[in-house]
Amino acid sequence: MSFLKHNSYKEVPTDCEYITFGMGCFWGAEKRFWEVKGLKTTVVGYSGGKTDNPTYEEVCSGQTGHAEVVRVILEKKKFSWDELFQIFWESHDPTQLNRQGNDIGTQYRSAIFVKNKKELQLAINSKEKFQEILNLHNYGLIKTEIKIIKTFYYAEEYHQKYLYKNPNGYCGLKGLEVSYS
Repeated sequence: MSFLKHNSYKEVPTDCEYITFGMGCFWGAEKRFWEVKGLKTTVVGYSGGKTDNPTYEEVCSGQTGHAEVVRVILEKKKFSWDELFQIFWESHDPTQLNRQGNDIGTQYRSAIFVKNKKELQLAINSKEKFQEILNLHNYGLIKTEIKIIKTFYYAEEYHQKYLYKNPNGYCGLKGLEVSYS
C-alpha cells in the first residue's frame, strides 16, 4: 500500500492529476479509492464552502457550506476517468440531498469538484449516464453538485487515512447496488 506513505500533499505533484469527490463521510469515501489503478494517494478535506480554513467542528455545524471530500491524486496517464466515476456513483446514494444514510447535513452532500471545463463535461456525462441507469431501476433524480472549484482545505491529521488506522471505524457509506457499467 504505497499510497499510505504519501500522507498529504500540500501541492499536487506535477506528474499527477486529481479530482475531488464528496460522498458523505470522507472516511469511507477515501477508502473506496484505495485500489484504483495509478493511485498516488488520497487526502480528505473540505471544499465547496464560503469560509477559509474551516475546522471539522465548523464544517459539522453546517455554517461554512463545505462538504467533506476526498481528493484522489493519481499518476497521469495511469488511471481511467471512467473507473473513478464508477466508484463514485456506485459507492453512495446520489439521489439523497445533503445526507448519506444516518449522516445528515450539507457537509455530507454528493459532489464532484473538478479543475476545468473538460473535466466538468466528463463529470456531467457520467452523471447523465448514471441517471439513465437509475431511471431503468425506478430511482429518483441525482442531486449531485458538479462544478469547477479550486479551493481544497486539508482536514485535520487524525482524519487522514482514518479507516486504515482504525479498521473497525464507522463507515455508513452505502450505494444503491446499481452498476454504473
